[in-house]
Amino acid sequence: MRSLTAHRAAALALAAPLATVEVLLDDAGGLVLAEDLRTHEPLPRWDNSAMDGYAVRHADVTALPVTLRVVADLPAGSADEPVVVAGSAARIMTGAPVPAGADTIVPVELTDAGTATVLVRDAPTPGTHVRRAGEDAVPGDVVVAAGTLLGPAAIAAVASLGHATVRVHRRPRVAVVSTGDELVPPGSPLRRGQIPDSNSWLLAAAVREAGGEAVRIGPVPDDVDALRELLLSLDVDAIVTSGGVSVGAYDVVKAALVDQPDVEFVAVAVQPGKPQGLGRLPDGTPIYTLPGNPVSSFASFEMFVRPALLRMRGLADVERRTVLAVADDTWTTPPGRAQLMPVRWVGPDRVVRATARGSGSHLVARLALAEGLAVIPAEVSQVRAGDPITVLRVSP
Repeated sequence: MRSLTAHRAAALALAAPLATVEVLLDDAGGLVLAEDLRTHEPLPRWDNSAMDGYAVRHADVTALPVTLRVVADLPAGSADEPVVVAGSAARIMTGAPVPAGADTIVPVELTDAGTATVLVRDAPTPGTHVRRAGEDAVPGDVVVAAGTLLGPAAIAAVASLGHATVRVHRRPRVAVVSTGDELVPPGSPLRRGQIPDSNSWLLAAAVREAGGEAVRIGPVPDDVDALRELLLSLDVDAIVTSGGVSVGAYDVVKAALVDQPDVEFVAVAVQPGKPQGLGRLPDGTPIYTLPGNPVSSFASFEMFVRPALLRMRGLADVERRTVLAVADDTWTTPPGRAQLMPVRWVGPDRVVRATARGSGSHLVARLALAEGLAVIPAEVSQVRAGDPITVLRVSP
């Protein structure tokens, strides 16, 4: 039986950053930068005012109060280049370039304006309220590094460099295929033995949450030849299937791919999610075949597929954030297998409780309560109330 760690490594080894594309900055949110962006100018580009007030020579405001002649009016964006000489000042707004000769900004609240003069009642120390050119970055600095996930702050930094477009890794396009004659689309009438297909919706939502583009297909009947033809015809970056990978008589995914030399089906020492498959189809497309019980599909995606999709997006850090929590109740664990227990927060100090008694991989309604997955090592035989446990956070 393959260990949880070994199967995670095998799943991740199938993934590599996807090709890069040039996109408008407006369309770059949530994508991953593919190249370092450097500044060729100092940032800020020139000394500028941090306050609304007056640009002065500090030597002129050492004896207070003092009246100075106003020689210019400088709003933000002004291209004027006045010179502040002895006995003069320039009215200045936040962000405007500091004029030559001035070395200090006196906030407007420390002054009284006249018609063409200003009375300075108080003044800060020399250099106060002046933002210096290059204090943020100097020419040659990497401002946004390759591999950066472009969120609001990073996009602002890119825009500050003057880039209207950026080169990014494209999103992985992922086919999600659910299998089983018992599955019908949500909203369809149910006859005895049928259930609504929830897995394709679960996995498609998980793909999108991981930053991919989901192509949801299903439910697909238990027809080996039709399924094989479908899987080999898909033009996507990865395929995720659910169901049909165990040892039963109707395990259609396993039967459809059994002749593929680069696809393997293994037992993984984990609960839920013991039956797993992965590999590459003849055209090189990675495929991840997950078990069909909803909790198994959910946990398997988190452990094996999500990290691979993040790597395809160009991210170096592909792991969920983990926290050290405390168990609120007691439950048993499977001998010799790691356990992935859906849990929810039930109190302060990171106290968690299992969403259901036992590991019931079919308990999809209880799964809606899950805020994390407790990862219990294979050598632990029982979790007791008060035990420290490691939890993957799967919701905010």
